[in-house]
Amino acid sequence: MKKKVVLAFSGGLDTNFCAVYLTREKGMEVHAALVDTGGFSEEEKAAVAERAKMAGVSSFHVLNRTHDYYDRIIRYLIYGNVLKNNAYPLSVSAERVYQAIALAEFAASINAEAIAHGSTGAGNDQVRFDLAFGLLLPGVEIITPIRDLKLSRQQEIEYLKEAGIELDWTKAQYSINKGLWGTSLGGAETLTSHLPLPDEAYPTPVTKTEPVEVTLQFTEGQLTGLNGTAMDPVDAITTLDEMAAGYGIGRDVHVGDTIIGIKGRVGFEAAAPLIIIKAHHLLEKHTLSKWQLHWKQQLGEWYGMFLHESQYFEPSMRNIETFLEDTQKTVTGQVSVTLHPYRFAVNGITSPFDLMQSSFGTYGEMNEKWTGEDVKGFTKVISTSLRLHRTVQQDQTKEA
Repeated sequence: MKKKVVLAFSGGLDTNFCAVYLTREKGMEVHAALVDTGGFSEEEKAAVAERAKMAGVSSFHVLNRTHDYYDRIIRYLIYGNVLKNNAYPLSVSAERVYQAIALAEFAASINAEAIAHGSTGAGNDQVRFDLAFGLLLPGVEIITPIRDLKLSRQQEIEYLKEAGIELDWTKAQYSINKGLWGTSLGGAETLTSHLPLPDEAYPTPVTKTEPVEVTLQFTEGQLTGLNGTAMDPVDAITTLDEMAAGYGIGRDVHVGDTIIGIKGRVGFEAAAPLIIIKAHHLLEKHTLSKWQLHWKQQLGEWYGMFLHESQYFEPSMRNIETFLEDTQKTVTGQVSVTLHPYRFAVNGITSPFDLMQSSFGTYGEMNEKWTGEDVKGFTKVISTSLRLHRTVQQDQTKEA
């Protein structure tokens, strides 16, 4: 009996190699699975299916999980305004965790004896997949051909050619991952510390030049409409990305610390995530209290860090999610954004919960609910600890 193995299959170079290697060299019954977490068109999924067939797998499956991925992970990244190192919206970090969950569930459903992925031995994904598979599928073998064989991308290409699989690997110098929450790309220039990614490396060419204004509707922290049209959050994210990516918005290179301890660079294209996070954050500044904003920032950073570090299953993550969701009750309103080539401007908000539009006073202009004498007394009381410290220090200086 052939060993039944589920292979995480994206149709890229690494996973194509794994499919051929496990089928031909190891004689395994390979069931390839693509977890669609957004970003794949029907044509692209059909192309991936054709590649899986060419590789000789026993079956190919598309696991459509975009909405569940949004519900379980993405909305919390929005609630927390999560940008790793103030730049990266965790496009791959979030996606890999959820893909691992979906693959583990699929492997269990077909009673697979093993599960495989195409991660290298020098990145974060190997830890994310291994940890989730080991936790959710105890006793099931985890197979990692690329990591174990220590193959370069060129060696993989040569192996596939020898196996009779002729595909266009023109962009094989880049590892590209596309999903609902952005596209990441690594390789070539990102392996250096000084070279920028060229325009042609990014999947979406810059074709738009005329500025356009977009209105984002948020309902309790979730994006629920664009330009007055109500939408499902997933559809709204996808539509906004289609509107903005052509401006070259959301392009950057993230530099960070990997789980295994080395530094790494990754390019990304994430127009919708960056616009949504910045617009959402501005709406929160108007609708949340000072201390809600303070604690949200702390916990949002922790949530993003734990997700990046493959700690999604840590129980405190569910506690943070509960807190973040609870803070969103008043984060409802519209945010105006103007799209420009390579940048965007968040103009302002309207909300029934706007704390600026109150009868208490206008900053720098007029107070309505207190007097000048009230402020004098307030200032005197709030400075008590400072005056106490200053007095003691001056007394000690005199004695010295």
